[in-house]
Amino acid sequence: MAKKETAPEFDEFAEDYDVALEKGLALSGEGKDYFAAGRMGWLANRLGQLNQKPSTALDFGCGTGSATPFFFETLGISHLVGTDPSEKSLSVARNTWQDFAVTFRSTENVPSSEADKVDLAFCNGVFHHIPPADRAAALASIYRDLKPGGYFAFFENNPWNPVTRYAMSRVHFDRDAILVWPHEARGLLRSAGFSVVRTDYLFFFPKSLAFMRGMEPGLAWLPMGGQYLVLARKDP
Repeated sequence: MAKKETAPEFDEFAEDYDVALEKGLALSGEGKDYFAAGRMGWLANRLGQLNQKPSTALDFGCGTGSATPFFFETLGISHLVGTDPSEKSLSVARNTWQDFAVTFRSTENVPSSEADKVDLAFCNGVFHHIPPADRAAALASIYRDLKPGGYFAFFENNPWNPVTRYAMSRVHFDRDAILVWPHEARGLLRSAGFSVVRTDYLFFFPKSLAFMRGMEPGLAWLPMGGQYLVLARKDP
């Protein structure tokens, strides 16, 4: 979602994005907030293990801003910047999340000074919408926006998981997406200058097997979760 040409597509979906997304997630028996809370809770735990408590964050490819409250309520940040190429999505975000200390801006607007850079960068399910030839440039922009010593949480849908693939086929804006394999993500991040800290896999069990979810932290190494996280760092 860093490439300008993708904006018209997501302008079209801005008003019914959540409805379409829920159609894909229905297979899990959970709604989007379950996954948003799970991602942010997992990230908070990993950052805590590293003694990191970010104050400012970037939500790259924020869309309509649905992750916004979780940055504040789970991570405890003080200010969020959400970026996206879709002006209609940003308009929805601005109208929806007025009660939070968040600035929504186009991906074309770059920080004006070092003071604008953030402690934490985050993206979820964004890079499978970016043409492969443009992914390096998108990562370069995130690297630029991040303070030295800051962390980047790269969440993506896991191509190894057949349920994830099927769920994406049910969502009109995901059907033609080019998924990013975990090893590919790590390579792209290293090429952009990041150090890869770890890779985790999340969301193994649907709601019908919720009694087994207590096992998921111990399965984070197994590449079969519905999503994965590559946690990376911009070295000082």
